[in-house]
Amino acid sequence: MALVGGGSGAFIGRVHATAAVLDNRAALVAGALSSNPERAKSSAPDYDIPEDRAYTSYQELIEKELALPEDKRIDFVSVATPNHMHFPVAKAALEAGFNVICDKPMTLTLAEAEELYQVVEKSGAVFAVSHNYTGYPLVRMARQMILDGELGEINAIRVQYIQGWLRTKLEDDASQKQAAWRSDPAKSGAAGAYGDIGTHAYNLGRYMTGLLPDKVSSHLATFVEGRKLDDYGTTVIRYENGALCTLTASQISHGRENDLSIEIDGTKAALSWRQENPNEMIIRKNGEPHKIYTRDPNAPFMNAAGVAACRIPSGHPEGFFEAFANVYRAAFDAMALRATGKDFEKKDTIYPNIHDGVEGMYFIQQCVASSGQDGAWLPLKHEVARR
Repeated sequence: MALVGGGSGAFIGRVHATAAVLDNRAALVAGALSSNPERAKSSAPDYDIPEDRAYTSYQELIEKELALPEDKRIDFVSVATPNHMHFPVAKAALEAGFNVICDKPMTLTLAEAEELYQVVEKSGAVFAVSHNYTGYPLVRMARQMILDGELGEINAIRVQYIQGWLRTKLEDDASQKQAAWRSDPAKSGAAGAYGDIGTHAYNLGRYMTGLLPDKVSSHLATFVEGRKLDDYGTTVIRYENGALCTLTASQISHGRENDLSIEIDGTKAALSWRQENPNEMIIRKNGEPHKIYTRDPNAPFMNAAGVAACRIPSGHPEGFFEAFANVYRAAFDAMALRATGKDFEKKDTIYPNIHDGVEGMYFIQQCVASSGQDGAWLPLKHEVARR
């Protein structure tokens, strides 16, 4: 593994590094940890990256790794930079033949995402997007239940991702690196809260139900005076089968931490799951007691998809790092097939892939555009979206 981003003061780079090595299937051996050369070098010991493979830029990383014997060079690059650097780093790594795991949103613009899709197709490399909430065991269990028809036809989705950390204009504090770049259109892109967490909420609904979107109507708002990007928004999505989704994303709600939750209504049953209590899922049917499913890999009620995402027995909570690691683990399976010259699935994968990344960027673009037209209904079905 090579890590790009993740230097001093970063958050998600450390998460990538931890998730990648959790199952002892990868080793972090190289990195370009910051756009600041001095910080890139000084951050390397924090990751046990040797000095001779602590590079000062992603360009240097790729050039010098390619110069190594094939059995010594890296196999994949994890991109954990601010959004504006996702595209150039991922593109360069793919064109050099390396597999890529990229943070979300996948690129700065839809045009970049569509170009990156072509690069992935041409390269034949494994490409994963770290929508890590898809890795929770009960999310994967729910997905399989829905695809197997246990909830019947899906009529409605209610998904919200509510935070409060940007209630004040935190980006004005020079020490708040995360707030600064996430609130900067040049580094974050066209959306703020909707690019950062709204994409997670949208992806979760798509991943769990498999429903293909048709149209979207969105209202985004910036409630903190002087902020350049949205910090709140609400959206209605209509799917091809007629189902409706209401999606809310907020980063200005007092006292809310990382509250991603989803409710799904089917003709046979309904379910609900909440990321802050990820080891429980509730199934409801009219006239029957509510059922609380817990994460228990030894229980007969868990399906194969849920069991495969577990690592430890019931009652020992699995959470954020383990879910993130499940994205890596599935991508590693594909990388191993590629390394031995075997075919691997590129579209209908258990992990989020390039198709999901493009769709996420289309979601951002269309929500911003709809909001700019007072909530006008706009198309939301991209031609490369999973069917």
